[in-house]
Parts: sequence; structure tokens; C-alpha cells
Amino acid sequence: MVRYAKEAENPAKSVKARGFHLRTHFKTSREVAQAIKGMHIRKASKYLKDVVAQKQIIPMRRFMGGVGRHAQAKAFNTAGSLGAWPKKSATVVLDLLRNAESNAEVKGLEVDSLVVEYIQVNRAPQMRRRTYRAHGRINPSCAHLA
Repeated sequence: MVRYAKEAENPAKSVKARGFHLRTHFKTSREVAQAIKGMHIRKASKYLKDVVAQKQIIPMRRFMGGVGRHAQAKAFNTAGSLGAWPKKSATVVLDLLRNAESNAEVKGLEVDSLVVEYIQVNRAPQMRRRTYRAHGRINPSCAHLA
């Protein structure tokens, strides 16, 4: 059985979805998760689809170094109107929402009444890679996943 960070108060009326070691950036995934926290699942999935299509923006609140200013971010009252459209992170979280929807259907719960109550993003471990150099040498190359 998988251990979650937080257990539900009423397991019969709640669903869970989990992804781990996902190949996407941690910082953008964290901002996407914070943007949909507290939303209904239909509204959150529509919002993330609009983010992928660049019709709505994800406000960057904590990890905002090097993030550009955009007029769409004015609606969120972020410092300096900072926001981005993290397509890869949004699609990963959208897939997790779809998984939660299907888990609710299997449990026999009403999908329209689901709310994203708790969402958490952790960093993935670093992957070890190799860089092939001249004259037959090989150097380590550490690439961080998320």
C-alpha cells in the first residue's frame, strides 16, 4: 500500500491520485499545484487546459527568479505581475486530476462535487547521466528532474 502525506478525514467520500519521480520541473509544478488548490475538479481541469492553450496564466509567487511579467498575471495580484504558462507541469497535473476523476467514478462518488483539498509537490531525486568527451573520456553529468 502506498503511504500518502495526509490521510483523508472520511476515506469513503474522498479519492486520491499520486505521481512520483515525474520528469517535470519542481518549481513550476509547485506553482501549478498552489494555483488549483481549493478549486472544484472540473474548474481546475478547465483552468489547466486554458494554461496549456495560454488563455490563462499561472501566477508565480515563490519561485519567481527570471520569470517574465505578463498582463494576465495582474488578475492574481502577484508581486510585479509575474506569471508563466508551464505547459509540461500543467499537463502532468491535469493527468493526475483525470486519474482522481476515474478513481471517483470507480468508488461511485459524484465527480462534479469533487474539490482539490490537498495537493503536495516534492522534489524528485537527481538522475545520473554521462557526458562523453574527447579522447575516450567520460565525465559525470548530474541533471535534476523535478
